This record gives sequence, C-alpha cells and structure tokens, in this order.
Amino acid sequence: MVKVITSSFCVHFVKQNSCAITIFCDLKNPFYDGSTCRCSLPVEDVQGDGRWMSLHEHYVYLTKEGEPEVLFVGDSLIQHLEQSEVWKNMFIGYHCLNFGLGGDQTQHVLWRLQNGELENIQPKVVVLLVGTNNHGHTAEEVTNGIETIVKLIVEKQPQARVIVMAIPPRGHMHNKLRDKNSAINVALASSLPGLGKAELVDSTSGLVQSDGLIYPTDMFDYLHFTNEGYKKLCEPLQVRLDEILSKV
Repeated sequence: MVKVITSSFCVHFVKQNSCAITIFCDLKNPFYDGSTCRCSLPVEDVQGDGRWMSLHEHYVYLTKEGEPEVLFVGDSLIQHLEQSEVWKNMFIGYHCLNFGLGGDQTQHVLWRLQNGELENIQPKVVVLLVGTNNHGHTAEEVTNGIETIVKLIVEKQPQARVIVMAIPPRGHMHNKLRDKNSAINVALASSLPGLGKAELVDSTSGLVQSDGLIYPTDMFDYLHFTNEGYKKLCEPLQVRLDEILSKV
C-alpha cells in the first residue's frame, strides 16, 4: 500500500484483484486512524450493476418502515442467515431487520451505518458479525475496525445492547486465516466490555471437529453456513437474546 498525505485528505492506493483502487479518506473523520480497515468506505462498483448501493438504499428505506427489536448487521454470513430455516425458527419472532451485505469488510459496514442504516429505529439489540473478508488487514487492524463500528453503534443507539459474534473459522483444514480470526476474537473478548453495552458471543467451537477439519455439512464451501452450521452458530445467540429481551 502506498499512502500520500495532503492537508485534508489521505489518499490510499490499494492493489486489489490486480487493479489499483484509489481511496480518499477524510482526515477530519473521527473514525479514521490511517488504516483503511477503520476508514469509512463504500464498496467500489467494479461489476457495474450498482447492487451494493441499491441494497444499502433499500436498508435505509426499511429503517423508515419497521420497528425491529433486533438489528443484524454484517457481511454475507449475516445476509444468508435470513434465507435459512434457522432464521425462521429462531429469530423471526424478534421482529428483526437483517442488514447483511455479501463481501463487506469492516470499513464498508462502518460507511453504511454512518449513512442511514442506524436512523429512524431504536432496536433493543444490535448483532454484528463482520471481519472475515478483511483479508488484507492484520488481526489488530480488523479488531480496531470492529471496535470502531461498535463505538458508532453505541453512540447512535445508546439504548441497545451490542452483541458481536465471534468471527467463525474458515477453510477445510487449519490455515492462517483461522489463526487470524481466532486472534481477533480473543482481542474482542477483552476489549468489548470497555466500550459500553457491548459483548462477544463466541459460538465457534463446535465448527471445527476433533480432527481439525470443518465439514461441508456445517459450511458447504468451508466459509458459508448450511442450516446445520447456522444452528450451531446461532443457538448460543438465541439464548443470549432471550436473556436480554426478557429484561427490557
């Protein structure tokens, strides 16, 4: 990465998919710290169909139509949950909104939440799962990015409890991304209680079997969940949601 500083903007030149992407970050942005992981950014429309922005605008519209008790925010692991049997069996009774968007990294979720997806609603709980797509960032940078999102949620939704889901393991066999995700989860377990009404729910232990493998019965492509995998991931979350919502 090459970084050029001007008086008011930081210009990042990021190599992604063999292409140079130029990212302008406002240095006056209180959430900017010199890393694209915490810089609020929309996704570049490289495919040219505008789907990402269209979904974001749809989510902003939904904030004006619904009164959710629980708001789910994150990447495809959150987005696909809404299409699963687990969503229907575990969460539909909470009057949820699902603002998952495939491929999102921390900086993309931060941008969406800064640009309308936290307006007009007052959820009792916000569930966040993001970070597995931040391939180009270190564990520390991803941790900081997630913490920045949590701080924003706490600021904009002070009545809400924030549940951060531990980033699941990935890949059929042990690999460096599993180690990185594990390091992020350990760091978040320590830092989140100091950020207000925030906590980590870690339900990842049952996803790696005794032989060290992830099975396609849980993750069909060793990243995205089957219904069985979502059940393992979400049962502890449902228990915690019931505990929180029974007291408010």
